[in-house]
Amino acid sequence: MAKPTLLYACPTVPAAPWVAAFKTAMPDLELRVWPEIGDPAEIDYAFVWHPPLGLFPQLTALRAVFSLGAGVERLLDHAEIPAGMPLIRMVEPSLGADMAIYVTMQVLHYHRRMPEFARNQRQRAWVALDVPMARDRKVGILGYGQLGALCAERLSAFGFALSVWSRSPKDAAGLRVFTGRDRLEDFLAESEILVCLLPLTEDTSGILNAKAFAAMPPGSYLINVGRGPHVVEQDLLAALASGQIAHATLDVFAQEPLAEDHPFWRHDQVTVTPHVAARTQPQTAALMITDNIRRHRNGECLLNLVDRSLGY
Repeated sequence: MAKPTLLYACPTVPAAPWVAAFKTAMPDLELRVWPEIGDPAEIDYAFVWHPPLGLFPQLTALRAVFSLGAGVERLLDHAEIPAGMPLIRMVEPSLGADMAIYVTMQVLHYHRRMPEFARNQRQRAWVALDVPMARDRKVGILGYGQLGALCAERLSAFGFALSVWSRSPKDAAGLRVFTGRDRLEDFLAESEILVCLLPLTEDTSGILNAKAFAAMPPGSYLINVGRGPHVVEQDLLAALASGQIAHATLDVFAQEPLAEDHPFWRHDQVTVTPHVAARTQPQTAALMITDNIRRHRNGECLLNLVDRSLGY
């Protein structure tokens, strides 16, 4: 059997760490780095992030597409990728671990009322604010997939009153579980600190809107590490202005990079991070991708295959 050929087509991500990682993970892999792709008819697999237009029609022997990131909505909507082409989303240990650290950090930040202490510091106000016991702090996780389950596990160790919401029934032992759109407002009413970890689909786009914010307890906190279009930005700004939402941490945005004149940059009640809550690490991700390539070549089922009917 001829050795497999993988094309690295991630123009916005430096290739050198990935080249080294793939060489270690699968020495017999032929790796080509866009735009030096050689004969496109020889490429079996593509590893992509923001792939250039005009690429996929050239790859006539392509067998599967691997995403560098966990989100695959741009690939699902990509006009040049054939409808039946297998798409594999990124699921690897460091991605989940990093996300759990980020989410835990932000939840603790809000639980201990750190934005208010920071405001008091700017005003030179020595005020000891009361902080509820963790068991009395209601934390909601919107989206209970692999990342949501890991974040819930980490937060449970602190004793928070955790609840989760998912579109379909999930087994979440020890947690209050809300399922389906008809239970969304009930879930939000119990979310003083709301963490959004949803995939982006037609059903979840704009799910964090004025109605959702109004359903939350007054003075709640929002942490969005799902996708930018989950949030209706003008509705969030209005909820912040009214005090319905006390503060928001946003790691993802409808337009990235965030425009220089966007109001989030200078908003006292918004923390902006540039889509860094969970970064794919080449050393561990290359192992997952090459294992999938071996499985595919041996006629085994691909792992983390995207269900196009669900959009993730």
